[in-house]
Amino acid sequence: MDLFDPKPQLTKQSGKPYPGKLEAHFHTQVGNLLGSPFKFHPCGQSGMELSEALPHTAKVADELTLVRSMTTESVDHEAALRMIHSGKTFAGRPVWGSWVLYGLGSERQDLPAYVVLSDPGGLPVDGPRNWSSGFLPAVYQGTPFRAAGAPVANLAMPPGVSAAARRNQLQFLEELNAAHLARFPRSSELQARVSHYELAARMQTSVPQVLDISQESAETRKLYGLDDPKCAEYAKRCLLARRLVERGVRFVQIFLSSQPWDTHSKNAEQLKKLCAMTDQPSAALVIDLKRRGLLDSTIVLWTGEFGRLPVSQGGDGRDHNRHAFSLWLAGGGFRQGYVHGATDDFSYKAVKDVVTVPDLHATLLHTLGFDHTRLTFPHDGREDSLTDEVVSHAKVIPELLTG
Repeated sequence: MDLFDPKPQLTKQSGKPYPGKLEAHFHTQVGNLLGSPFKFHPCGQSGMELSEALPHTAKVADELTLVRSMTTESVDHEAALRMIHSGKTFAGRPVWGSWVLYGLGSERQDLPAYVVLSDPGGLPVDGPRNWSSGFLPAVYQGTPFRAAGAPVANLAMPPGVSAAARRNQLQFLEELNAAHLARFPRSSELQARVSHYELAARMQTSVPQVLDISQESAETRKLYGLDDPKCAEYAKRCLLARRLVERGVRFVQIFLSSQPWDTHSKNAEQLKKLCAMTDQPSAALVIDLKRRGLLDSTIVLWTGEFGRLPVSQGGDGRDHNRHAFSLWLAGGGFRQGYVHGATDDFSYKAVKDVVTVPDLHATLLHTLGFDHTRLTFPHDGREDSLTDEVVSHAKVIPELLTG
């Protein structure tokens, strides 16, 4: 209701009690209705209504598929993050990036196929579980890259070690690993470790080149906001995402640290800062992919793990809401300039064309060429999948797609 889902009735009744019952994470702190501090405007030829807090996203409105009717199963950060990533609220399952890698394989032998661009400020809630391969072989997990300093820990060759000595070291290590693997041929983690050692050796030359943005044009720097201190760090990671995709990396995730969108207090003030940080770089990524001919073959997904409540918490904050949230997608066969679904007058519950997280996963896999019921892996005596559709009743949402 602050960024993607305008609610005139919420604005009109701001300050009055909510006319019904609410589920809240902090149930003892539920206040009155809290209207959005931001105005909404129709954007692009599609007329998609977006918040004034997102002026750059407004410029790419005609490229977006905006889903206003998402729902999830938990108001707890960890559980909801597991849900949006793996399709279930409990730990131990593969995230959908791992399923994509399992299904598509890798295009490059000198770069990881699944890269995580983590926030310099720290790990997101639930840490590495956000890019875990779960019960899939460990080789399918995400590889964290750092946007500042050394991109991958312990990757650079130590000072004073010659190239010949390094080759000898790696050859000896390969022999030791092969002998160890022969003793434990069924160890997925050991196989992944051996594979990652070999990949790391190849990455020593490829990664620095990929992450060197010094040759990017002044126009590209301006497009992403690389010289704007409000968004420079996030802009660099968005630009690195484009450079990685351009070079054949299958799946890239960008995280903000901890809980930056968790606006339990000072909702308006925090959102202004967060939008200033992310709005321009996110829109630039869509623009840059399109002008390079990459958007049709790339899916950009912008989302959190749940929404916020239409009532105040502590007077000026918003609590968690699992019954409704918005996200947007661009490229990859998704319908351009399209708004899907709707919530009630206060944006508390999705009431029209509801999309569950498993539905989203099924649709994403469909655009990548997979039948979500057939991309499976044996686990606990049965064929398991990302959507586990027998339980979730997941379905592809054809209205989200171009045709």
